[in-house]
Amino acid sequence: MTNNQDNQYTAKQIQVLEGLEAVRKRPSMYIGNTSSRGLHHLLYEVVDNSIDEAMGGFCKNIEVTIHPDNSVTVSDDGRGIPVDIHEATGQPAVTIVLTKLHAGGKFGGGGYRVAGGLHGVGVSVVNALSERLEVEVSRDSRIFSQKFEKGKPVSDLKKFGKSTQTGTKITFKPDPEIFEDLNFSFDIISHWLREIAFLNAGVKVDLKDEREANKEVSYQYDGGLVEFVKYLNKNKDVLFKTPIYISGKKDDIEVEIALQYNDAYLENILSFANNINTEEGGSHLVGFKAAITRVVNDYARSSIVSNFKKFTLKDEEDNLSGSDVREGLTAVVSVKLMNPQFEGQTKTKLGNSEVRAAVSSIATESLNSFFNENPEITKKILAKSISALQAREAARKARNLIRQKNGLSLSGTLPGKLADCSEKDPHYREIFIVEGDSAGGSAKKGRDRKFQAIMPLRGKILNVEKSRLHKILDNNEIRNIITALGVNIGEDLDIEKLRYYKVIIMTDADVDGAHIKTLLLTFFFRYMKPLIERGNIYVAQPPLYKVEHNKNSYYFFNEQELNAKLKEMESNPKIQRYKGLGEMNPVQLWETTMNPENRILKRIELKDVIEAEEMFTVLMGNKVEPRKEFIYTHSLEVKELDI
Repeated sequence: MTNNQDNQYTAKQIQVLEGLEAVRKRPSMYIGNTSSRGLHHLLYEVVDNSIDEAMGGFCKNIEVTIHPDNSVTVSDDGRGIPVDIHEATGQPAVTIVLTKLHAGGKFGGGGYRVAGGLHGVGVSVVNALSERLEVEVSRDSRIFSQKFEKGKPVSDLKKFGKSTQTGTKITFKPDPEIFEDLNFSFDIISHWLREIAFLNAGVKVDLKDEREANKEVSYQYDGGLVEFVKYLNKNKDVLFKTPIYISGKKDDIEVEIALQYNDAYLENILSFANNINTEEGGSHLVGFKAAITRVVNDYARSSIVSNFKKFTLKDEEDNLSGSDVREGLTAVVSVKLMNPQFEGQTKTKLGNSEVRAAVSSIATESLNSFFNENPEITKKILAKSISALQAREAARKARNLIRQKNGLSLSGTLPGKLADCSEKDPHYREIFIVEGDSAGGSAKKGRDRKFQAIMPLRGKILNVEKSRLHKILDNNEIRNIITALGVNIGEDLDIEKLRYYKVIIMTDADVDGAHIKTLLLTFFFRYMKPLIERGNIYVAQPPLYKVEHNKNSYYFFNEQELNAKLKEMESNPKIQRYKGLGEMNPVQLWETTMNPENRILKRIELKDVIEAEEMFTVLMGNKVEPRKEFIYTHSLEVKELDI
């Protein structure tokens, strides 16, 4: 045993962090990380306090302003944070809220019946991680103000002026010592605020960006979730015009649901608890799914549909599965409860078991009433579900056939076109999905065989946005991708079986290449979304130009880089514009696009599921007009850039 003083562990090594020091010491424990995601989380926590006021019926207007120095102001017309003296501490309540962890009105003290946020941690964490913060409270006919720096008060709570209004205004600037990037994204914030407005019918939310002239948006939806579902389905052909709306309350749990079917083949269900997007679902989502599956199955056997036999189940033992019933379903499920139990700090899954029964009961009763009163809509839903059942049976047969031929798992035979690598650990393996046999041949010759695998594609894969699963599984190129990756697809996907931790799409830098890239990304988004969520999907960036000058070669990825370099060159260089990957020999392809030391890879990140859903629907869906409008708008943007 060593007596080295450095290895001793005594009371001297125990640190006691006072106040908000712990937050500044380990910020990621409180906001996830210190990248752009963590930066925006600060804003979400401040806005959540305003939304809590709205959920209590005390606030109707919320304003968010991004200032040129990347500070942000959030103001509302709620009750205003209390300013009276807190008996236990002798300090104003607003000071306690902003400087003490786990201090707030959300712990059953009567301040809020339901609330989101970090339950008393949020706004104090924002204060701790801000270079400066100022709070202004209007209440009790007066205006109060206090300033803070890095979580510590730099002024007392001051009283000035009179006010006939109530509300809270908080201005904060994130600390550059904590955050890697201080640039707030207008798009990210506006998408999130739109979602908040949908979930809180009648609340007006304004966003203004002072960094750019006239950049502001305003959201207010009196129709709430019904308008939310209409928005989600705006680029789809729906089976009935007005979404079904469900609301009710049971055991202090408020339930709101809106749903509508479209003619597509995939479901899109969003779930929320106290305005928090529960991306991983939870008990409220389970309760809704169980209810709609049970009700639709009951009606498929009931007398109400006896006059349209083709929409009933023929075999008494047949049952529509949950996926059958949810094909083409767009829904938003929102619950509000007093004591939500979220799994994990990020709150992506609701755990309250009692919520499942409440949602299931309210949804079942409402759906039964609606189906009884609207037999024509019932018929359309049943027709859609039974058609999905038939397609599921066809898909099952297709799966069995594939397994018999070449397998869908690691135990099966890998595709003959796949040039695999020798590395055994998936963490260090990568696969290039390459457009065309010619480029695939160059990639096979130029790669590092130890860790790089090559899968050439022949032509364009099927557009999965317009196809059911059995058709998708019948596509040879898609089957090869599924087999090579080893994870299966959809509900059968097992991400732990992924054979390569980098899945790299490599296509030509032209229109066809962009189309193939979009087709592949649509497939991954619809049927292998966990790979995108975990950061396994990448896009390679091959160069557009090669310039030879004074016996040296240079590669450029856009015209701006090329033109800047040409201005530096004295004599006339030789310029080559690559039309495709196949024009590069194996050495060039390795040097520019595949060598980890030189290449440029773009990782595909899913920052906004709703926006991604809309974009794939516009680009690859059945409706032509939204696609034409998108192409026309963006082609004009390109022309303006060229000018």
